Amino acid sequence: MPSVCTDRLRPITPMVLLIGNYAPDRQQSMLRFNRMMLEGLRAAGLEAELVRPKPFFGKLRLGAVTKWLAYLDKYLVFPRQLKKHLALVRPSLVHILDHSNAVYTDNAKPLPVLVTCHDLLAVRGALDEETDCPASTTGKILQRWILHSLQKANALVCVSKATCDDAARLLDAPRPQTSVVPLGLNYPFRELPKEAARKRLSSFSQLNLARPFVLHVGSALKRKNREGVLRIFAHTKDQWNGQLVFAGDPMTAEMHSLGEKLGISDRVVEIVCPDSSVLEALYSLATALLFPSRYEGFGWPIAEAQACGCPVICSDHPPMSEAAGEAGLLHPVNDEEGFARDIIRLTNGSERARWSEKSLQASLRFAPEEMIAQYVEVYRALAPQL
Repeated sequence: MPSVCTDRLRPITPMVLLIGNYAPDRQQSMLRFNRMMLEGLRAAGLEAELVRPKPFFGKLRLGAVTKWLAYLDKYLVFPRQLKKHLALVRPSLVHILDHSNAVYTDNAKPLPVLVTCHDLLAVRGALDEETDCPASTTGKILQRWILHSLQKANALVCVSKATCDDAARLLDAPRPQTSVVPLGLNYPFRELPKEAARKRLSSFSQLNLARPFVLHVGSALKRKNREGVLRIFAHTKDQWNGQLVFAGDPMTAEMHSLGEKLGISDRVVEIVCPDSSVLEALYSLATALLFPSRYEGFGWPIAEAQACGCPVICSDHPPMSEAAGEAGLLHPVNDEEGFARDIIRLTNGSERARWSEKSLQASLRFAPEEMIAQYVEVYRALAPQL
């Protein structure tokens, strides 16, 4: 049987055992959060260890069957290994770092269990709520299992008030102790000098650094509303000779077709899967981050952009409005002309500078040290010996 993948194996108490994500699922934001928590807790002086399911069956790449083989790793092999590991290291508390892994709660009992809840969009989709996250029949079974497991946790930490409100609505009484701890930045984003940012982006020949651009960061998921981004940008084309940069997933065929129809294809730039250093340069140079997402758990690009002094134009409903705070230029998702007006507004240098300063001030809320300190408070309420 394959061994548990651990960053450190030491039978020390008091300690926190962190349960992380299955690497082949390629949830990059969750993997960064896993590492961020481990390093942050150790820097704060707590003993901590990170364990996660290790790919064994899932290493066999067999098309559609691969997902089911991964389920064997996650839901059959790992729970047995976890039980043995818990008996060996005897932690004071177990922290499941992603609500989608809440199913391990039963394996961790009777120890205190804390779960970080990043969003309940998939759970809500499985309950036939509109979240742009529809669920298959088996998906509905899994999401019900996750919701039932969340009910058994001793405490939930939600990354936004919006997610906390969803938990309060969907979980039955008596509910776990629930609190809100906003995500901290998982990279030391800062505003770069313009020349330094341009130098960092000089290898991207498709981007004309002599022209301004508005930026969108995210995946191609429907809820990200990339088609809306294209339509919003098209509203500016006769007033502004700017570019639109998509940073993240490649554009879909449908997006390319829409760009052609809107007459903006020659001004749309793709930077696929940029690392954090490239994102930092993009945020530092962009006229604004355009983020008209329909549904989010938190909205990490909003925090990243603000830390780089990049003004944020985003949806006016939680959690986007919560993440942006008073530094955000907010609009209803369907107010595409309103989004476009704010892009044009920010082409004025003094206006952009004003909103840039607001962004920098707002970003102080996302200091990773503050996030870790709040988690430590929650830990000690559950396990005073820590």
